[in-house]
Amino acid sequence: MENKDIIVRAATADDKHYAQTITDEMEASAKARGTGIAKRSPEYVQLKMDEGKAVIALTASGEWVGFCYIEAWGHEKFVANSGLIVNPAFRGHGVAKAIKEKIFELSRKKYPDAKIFGLTTGLAVMKINSDLGYEPVTYSELTDDEEFWKGCRSCVNYEVLMSKNRKNCLCTAMLYDPVEKAKEIEERAAKLLAAQQAQPAVKAAAVAVEPPSRKRKFKGNFSLFERWMRYKKYILLKAARKSGSGGAGASRKRFFLFSWL
Repeated sequence: MENKDIIVRAATADDKHYAQTITDEMEASAKARGTGIAKRSPEYVQLKMDEGKAVIALTASGEWVGFCYIEAWGHEKFVANSGLIVNPAFRGHGVAKAIKEKIFELSRKKYPDAKIFGLTTGLAVMKINSDLGYEPVTYSELTDDEEFWKGCRSCVNYEVLMSKNRKNCLCTAMLYDPVEKAKEIEERAAKLLAAQQAQPAVKAAAVAVEPPSRKRKFKGNFSLFERWMRYKKYILLKAARKSGSGGAGASRKRFFLFSWL
C-alpha cells in the first residue's frame, strides 16, 4: 500500500462509532455509480464488528479510511466479502486492494472450506479479485440462499436482476473455490514432478509457468472486459425497459459465453 500511515486490520467492537460514517459513504457511493450494493444499517455494520467479521482501515490518527465485511450463506458453504468502501479522500492509494487482501485472509481463516464469492460492477475490484484467485462465473455457481438475493432489493438494478430470473445482471460474479484451487496445486505439483523426472532443465520450467487447464482467461483481458461491461450495461438496461422482449435471451447467452472465455 502506498500510504504507510494507513492501518488495515480486523475491526473490533471499539470501532462501532465509525458505523454511521461507513453506511453513509456506502449509500453515497452507490448513488454516484448508478448501481448499488445491498443497503446496510449502522447496526448491521456494528454487528459485524462485534462478530469479528469485518476489516477496517484507519489512519494513525484514527481517521476512517475504508471498510469491508464477511457474510456467510447456504449453511456456511458460501462466503461473501461485501460492502467494500473507501473514503473518497484516500482512493487511488491501494487501500481497496489492502482491504480485500485482509478480508480474504480473514474469510479463509474463519471459513476454510467455504467458496468465497462477490458481485461487482467495478473493474478495479475485478482485478483485485483475480489476483487473489477468483474467477468470473455465471450466477448459477453462486449460493441459492434466498436471504442473500433478498439483499439485492435495495439495489437500483433489482428489477433487471429479477427480469432475468436471477441468472444475469449488471454485476459480474466472481468465485474462489478452495477445492478447485487445491486440485490445481496438486496437478501443477504432479506435472512438475513428472517433468523433473523426465527432463529436469527445460520441461520443469515450462510446466512451472503453465496455467491450470481450467483457468479462465481473465487476467490480461481487462480492457476487453471493460468494453464488454459497458455493452452489457447497455443491453440489460435496454431489455429491462422492454418487458417480454425476445432479445434478452440472446444477450444473456452472449454474456455466459464471454464469462467462460
